[in-house]
Amino acid sequence: MLEIVRAVIITRPGGPEVLEIQEVPAPRPGAHEVLVRVIASALNRADLAQREGRYPAPPGSPENILGLEFAGEVAELGRGASRWRSGQRVFGITGGGGQAEYLVSHESMLAEIPANLSWAEAASVPEAFITAHDALWKQAELVAGESVLIHAVGSGVGLAAAQLAHARGARAYGTSGTAAKLERARKYGLRDAFCMSGDFAALLVKIGEWTDGKGVNVVMDLVGGPYLSANIEALAVKGRLLLVGTVAGRKAELDIGKALQKRLKIIGTALRSRPLEEKIAATEAFAAEVVPLFANGTLRSVIDREFPLQQVQEAHRRVESNENFGKVVLRIAET
Repeated sequence: MLEIVRAVIITRPGGPEVLEIQEVPAPRPGAHEVLVRVIASALNRADLAQREGRYPAPPGSPENILGLEFAGEVAELGRGASRWRSGQRVFGITGGGGQAEYLVSHESMLAEIPANLSWAEAASVPEAFITAHDALWKQAELVAGESVLIHAVGSGVGLAAAQLAHARGARAYGTSGTAAKLERARKYGLRDAFCMSGDFAALLVKIGEWTDGKGVNVVMDLVGGPYLSANIEALAVKGRLLLVGTVAGRKAELDIGKALQKRLKIIGTALRSRPLEEKIAATEAFAAEVVPLFANGTLRSVIDREFPLQQVQEAHRRVESNENFGKVVLRIAET
């Protein structure tokens, strides 16, 4: 029986230098749980915030082991678990612990990896695509023929959102502070783009050109802060604003009158803090509606760079640099 595993440990709040690879007790699967041997795990900005002490793990998740998404093999079934068999390739999200050699997951929080995806590709999918799918398809109820503006479209969630909007038959537009990222994003379903330099007035002019002055039906904001006012202006009547990220700030002034006049829906969404039942529902919807689109090649994972486990500090620095296009993947084990 496995007793010790290696994991990425936060030794204290701080920069990448506080991360160490240490041995920890091996997790054991409980009722309706699965022990997964992790092969790869992608990094997310939430990992950086948790490492810095600004984003505590949800109850029941490891406080000092990073990793919100993973790809691996079923190693052992807990009591009553019957959805999987040993050796199956699975991927999913977790409240923490994805950057360890083994983790435990509820059996309904897993989806089967399509045969055409590598381990690194699979590891780069769950967090971004479950977040984007749940926000765009489920909460905003995006439909064919509508338009969506995605801020920080060169990020993992942004690129997932662009692809999912395109797959839905919607028109995807995006913003980024880096022109090169916007150019690369065009091959992932982006119809047109605007390079942000803080000139929101110019952005609104461009949106007017894209939509014949009507505004976009949905805004997916992964940035927050000062973007809020422009988002309200950018939306069409009965538009939906998805608030997903706060990298530019957690507070902003809202023109309530404009929101009322346009009859807008403002939707705040977070995945990690949801109860298990809601996470299971999001995972099952992802497995039913999104995974088949990877299997047939409609959707693609976007990997910036892959690092071995021993270079976890360098992987964090890559994400912090904001130079990455797509996901940074940490290789936990060899197959």
